[in-house]
Amino acid sequence: MEKKVKFGLAIPTGTEGLMVNLPYASARDVVELSVFAEKVGFDSVWGNDHIHSQKYVLEEFGKAPRYYAPLLELAAIAERTTTLEVCTALLVAPFRQPAVMAKELVTLDQLSGGRAKIGIGLGAYREEFEAEFADKAAGMVRGKMLDESLDIMCRLFREEAVTYQGEYFSVQELKTYPKPVQTPFPFYIGGNSANSFRRVAKYGTGWLPAILTADEIREGVAGVREACEKAGRSIEEIDIAPQFGISICKTQEEAMKKFKDSQLYRHGISLAQSTMKGRDATNYTARNIVGCVDEVVDRIGAYIEAGVTHFSALTFVDLDIEQTKESMQFFAEEVMSRFR
Repeated sequence: MEKKVKFGLAIPTGTEGLMVNLPYASARDVVELSVFAEKVGFDSVWGNDHIHSQKYVLEEFGKAPRYYAPLLELAAIAERTTTLEVCTALLVAPFRQPAVMAKELVTLDQLSGGRAKIGIGLGAYREEFEAEFADKAAGMVRGKMLDESLDIMCRLFREEAVTYQGEYFSVQELKTYPKPVQTPFPFYIGGNSANSFRRVAKYGTGWLPAILTADEIREGVAGVREACEKAGRSIEEIDIAPQFGISICKTQEEAMKKFKDSQLYRHGISLAQSTMKGRDATNYTARNIVGCVDEVVDRIGAYIEAGVTHFSALTFVDLDIEQTKESMQFFAEEVMSRFR
């Protein structure tokens, strides 16, 4: 049986000055946008995670963006919705102590009635870790911190008491109750590397890459499949849930201009030495969903053929929230309806 293709909205918990304009949304606006997303038929909303203003954002706008705690926003959204999945894309694990993070994730899962999905990863900007941890950041290996956090949390969600001794995190006979509603707990792993594929197979129920071409998605799915086979799992257990920017207009020319004029395009270029390292950081229209209705439908079809099952965090390249709502409704009526 084929999986139903899902569509999700990226919500601006930490995107002002990065992927959307500054100012863009208050904390309450984020909740109302999510309620609207459920109303027009989106399956999920995905909040991202920043704690410190990036230098290039401050230089461009001359003031700091508003970053909100994603899990608190999602809890508020869960109270105002009934079917919408409340998700992160992604939660930066090394910002947090894993025992406390586990308790917060269980609470969100309980409050939402099992609608939480947690994209989790390393974070894109080293400067945020330097701001949070000062001199200690130089010696921190974020990949190791992520692995230790996932080890601890996955065990806490399954076991009565957990003892763990790591390089960064340790716990002693730690007990977490209640357990999550969902079993296994749905961790979605960010990134597009052998280590990411390994983490998907070991800990994940989803793969959450960003801004990949259809061919790169296909290659990544093959990598996830191979890692799953080594771990004794099936790729059918994994939700292939990439993130994209989206610019949909009446003509291809309008959509292209709108995308290249957007804050999201500028943000993509800033990731050349992190998320996009080793890939062409300029061909963003080939890595996102840009065009008129028919072209967007074709692009989505190509991604589905490559293995995508969930267009997880679609970022609409609009100037403000009201324009975003108009684009969301247009997309839902003209595009999402063709895949239901």
